[in-house]
Amino acid sequence: MLLSQEFQNFIAQRRANPVPLDHLTDIGKLRASFDALGSDQSSLSDVMFRPVDAAGVPAEWVEPVGSDPSRVIFYLHGGGYVAGNPVVYRNFVTALCRASGYRALMVDYRLAPESPFPAALDDAKRSYAWLLTQGICTDQIVIVGDSAGGGLALSTLVSLREGCQSLPAAAVLISPWTDLTLQSGSHFTKMKDDPIITRTFLELCRQHYLGTEASGMDALVSPLHADLAGLPPLLVLVGTDEVLFDDSAALVHKAHEAGVDVGLIKGDRMIHTWPFFINSFPEAEKAVQAIGTYIRSRIR
Repeated sequence: MLLSQEFQNFIAQRRANPVPLDHLTDIGKLRASFDALGSDQSSLSDVMFRPVDAAGVPAEWVEPVGSDPSRVIFYLHGGGYVAGNPVVYRNFVTALCRASGYRALMVDYRLAPESPFPAALDDAKRSYAWLLTQGICTDQIVIVGDSAGGGLALSTLVSLREGCQSLPAAAVLISPWTDLTLQSGSHFTKMKDDPIITRTFLELCRQHYLGTEASGMDALVSPLHADLAGLPPLLVLVGTDEVLFDDSAALVHKAHEAGVDVGLIKGDRMIHTWPFFINSFPEAEKAVQAIGTYIRSRIR
């Protein structure tokens, strides 16, 4: 695959000026560095952002002009369970809304270390239940998450199924972090390939999220270890140059074996959560359009 010059320039800049997440022990500084990744919000003039209390969970509606209010992207952001917020994701989620024609609800779930597992999962389930009270039908909802948010989205689906609750129409998992045991081979073979995320950063986040009570083998912490039978259709996106590549490949295989309708988009030589960088290179735009097409195909 011929990579765009914009992507090559992006990678060169990241390698020359890496995000110092590995070396930050102060949680406030770590969050500030993560937030800087989403600082470009230059194309959002035709979008309304409305904060809302989703049954005690802060959230934000993303409503581009012309979006269908009856169909919703339920979005769970990344950040290793320790960072991230809806403002950082406005640009990217707006692009997903435009690509699909739907509006989105972004959940500002509690973060570790102040609120370790299961706080984020509880907030995701509570805000999802609130969404249903707003007159939105489950077959008009697609749950989407990236990185830790992708893992959280999968954990939410597993927990909802275990509770015999109505599931959304489909899910899109972007570079999902689904195994907090950090044992897959790509954590080692890809450790020098991706300038966005490293095993060192994941280990730090893992410790914060697990706290003193949880285990990385818990199926709701690491949903790669869960029974996936009965889940709605899944689309998984993963870059071939990221440390989470093997985790996602294993997830797709396991979901298929469990009878789940699952698709995989492998971004050739792409990095962790590459669609997030929608304004930086055309490969991200192409991925966003593919996600939009998938979302539209799953909601009738």
